[in-house]
Amino acid sequence: MEANPLSDPVLSSPDPRPGDDLPEDWLAASRPARSRRLLGWLAGVLVVAIGAGAWYVRSHRPHPVVFSTTPAFRGPIASKVTASGTLSALVTVQVGSQVSGRISHLFVDYNSPVHRGEILATIDPQLFQAALEQARASFQVAEANLAKDTIAARDLDRQAYRAQALAVQKLGAEADAQTALANAAEAQAQILAAKAAVQQARANLDQVRVNLAYCTITSPIDGTVISRNVDVGQTVAASLQAPTLFEIAKDLRRMQVDTSVAEADVGRLKVGMPAQFTVDAYPDQTFTGKIRQIRNAPQTIQNVVTYDAVIDVANPGLELKPGMTADVTFIDAQRPHALLIPNTALRFHPVFAAARDRAHQDASDTTPGSAPGAEGAGMASSQGTVSPQLPHGVRIVWKLVEGKPRPVKIHVGITDGMDTEVVSGHIQAGDPIITDQNGTLAGQARRRKVRMFL
Repeated sequence: MEANPLSDPVLSSPDPRPGDDLPEDWLAASRPARSRRLLGWLAGVLVVAIGAGAWYVRSHRPHPVVFSTTPAFRGPIASKVTASGTLSALVTVQVGSQVSGRISHLFVDYNSPVHRGEILATIDPQLFQAALEQARASFQVAEANLAKDTIAARDLDRQAYRAQALAVQKLGAEADAQTALANAAEAQAQILAAKAAVQQARANLDQVRVNLAYCTITSPIDGTVISRNVDVGQTVAASLQAPTLFEIAKDLRRMQVDTSVAEADVGRLKVGMPAQFTVDAYPDQTFTGKIRQIRNAPQTIQNVVTYDAVIDVANPGLELKPGMTADVTFIDAQRPHALLIPNTALRFHPVFAAARDRAHQDASDTTPGSAPGAEGAGMASSQGTVSPQLPHGVRIVWKLVEGKPRPVKIHVGITDGMDTEVVSGHIQAGDPIITDQNGTLAGQARRRKVRMFL
């Protein structure tokens, strides 16, 4: 028979109030419950303490050293200088007008082949023809005046001769003879003035004829019309400067590229050096040429000094057009079968011992150590770490030997921006060259971004 809980004097008794006398049996029953609650609190605190200790130990445990390597290899390499330029014809002539007037006829258009002396356009010649008639009439008047003055001078010469003869025979006055001589001399001067007027009229006539000839615009060279800036009926004004009507390229099968080379790279270029370039119109096609001239005139744009390197380019298929933008690459040195290592290996320095842990926490605050390769040194793996002073062309790289980094001194040659030639040193093709340690180089940028954000 089950016991009734209500019949238990301890469980059925009401909770004691302050001032009440506690029964001994009630106190004996409440002690186990309080002990269980205390043990539960102690167990919870113990679990939290164990978890915190485990987290602390794990977070302060040294990170395992993992090296990223790239094997040295043999292959072709070329040292290059890059620049941008613009394509143009070897000879480009701008054809203008030396007289003002209305365009009456056009005989060529864009891309029209033309020959030297061929008529391109004509300007309405009516005004110049009228000026020619007026100049011709003025010239005739000047010639007539010269003839009249010549006849008058001859008559005055005869009068002077008779006056002198009469004066000698005492049949005429001496004053009349002197006057006749003066009139004859004046007539000779008048002839000189008439001759000058004739020359002036002739020059004016020639000028008007030249202006009339300028109404017919012809091509000065053999070539192709690449630009036309006028239409029939348009009026051109040549009062201040000759307006450009046409632009003619001499031969589009031979072109040139004018490149802007930075002053830091211009010393690596030489006349006759080969060059390669691409244009946006043909991205999969590479064109070649040679440097014809390196001009000494500097070009300064926003405090950047560049020099013009002119490249001769053959264009037999006429694919290239004037004005295209060319991305040019100059090859100043190349090796067909060189021993190569990546450029990241030249910037790598290992992190040892405690310095390695500090580098993982804040790689940018790691203090560089003394000699590389010594155990316990504090050199941090970071791009741009200051390295010991070495002779020009001598660098130190790190090779993984039996799982440990070993420094190797090498002499470097040319570089293409990604790989560098090894001229001499204890490195062979296939040797694992260290480029990174525990992702430090890759992780620095992320850590710096997080620090800046915080």
